[in-house]
Amino acid sequence: MWAARPVGGRMLAVEIDLRSEMRDLKWLDASTALAGLLSVAVVVPLGVLVAGRLSGRLRYAASTARRIADGDLEARIAAGGRPGRPGDEIAEISAAVDSMAGALHGRLLAEQRFTADVAHELRTPLMGLVTAAELLPDSEATGYVRDRVDALGTLVEELLEISRLDAGVERADLLPCPVGETVAEAVRRTGLEVRVHVVTDAVAVTDPRRLDRILANLVANAHRHGRTPVEATVDGPTVTVRDHGAGYPPEVLAGGPRRFCTGARERGRGHGLGLTIALGQAGVIGAELDLVNAPGGGALASLRLPAGH
Repeated sequence: MWAARPVGGRMLAVEIDLRSEMRDLKWLDASTALAGLLSVAVVVPLGVLVAGRLSGRLRYAASTARRIADGDLEARIAAGGRPGRPGDEIAEISAAVDSMAGALHGRLLAEQRFTADVAHELRTPLMGLVTAAELLPDSEATGYVRDRVDALGTLVEELLEISRLDAGVERADLLPCPVGETVAEAVRRTGLEVRVHVVTDAVAVTDPRRLDRILANLVANAHRHGRTPVEATVDGPTVTVRDHGAGYPPEVLAGGPRRFCTGARERGRGHGLGLTIALGQAGVIGAELDLVNAPGGGALASLRLPAGH
């Protein structure tokens, strides 16, 4: 660098050599760039590793929560996750979800035990009522008593069936069955008026006794809560039961049937246990049961059976 100016009639000039400073600046730039690259090379993999571990824990927690929502109340996040450190928010959320699932599981087991205990305890006095009703002289009042005793017996048997379904002890005896013939016979045994249409027949691997139970409940529910005509249609391995009433209530479509849920103000016209048993038996035989409202009006239950080979 050069600088000059006149001083007292003379020219004063100064020369400063900046090559060493330029070398220092270049070295500083190079060092800064190298340090940045090293920092990125170290921080990025560590960040990806930490983020991957956190993401993996969150994905596992989410999948476990979905399992719990689908009914697997024995699933726990802590069973497959890693223990968290104090102040670990993910560990706190996981512990809260596990605690919630444990509480729900305990309440569900208590409800199942209560249902089973009630049904078993009712059986003994029910047998006494049945015997006493048969010994009564025939009259209009006796007929009413016997009818109510039969209704109570049906309720007790349904409670026992639900308790077995809840306990998961039911096992299906799967056999290849012609769907059209099986459905027609099951509908005939109900004694109710049902139009049976076979669009396409098929062979399904199912338990005919449990299929008969499902169809009996669907047909009875259609007659009790819908309007005639009631139609059963066979289209391959899919069986639909439809009535022409007001259709399923919104709460049934949104959350499925609930036990002893009443669909009308009078207690005797509630949904009862029929749809609950039908859904449970469908799960035992590996079938899918969907409850929807038909486009033209009426309730439509669609049962998809496992196809035969």
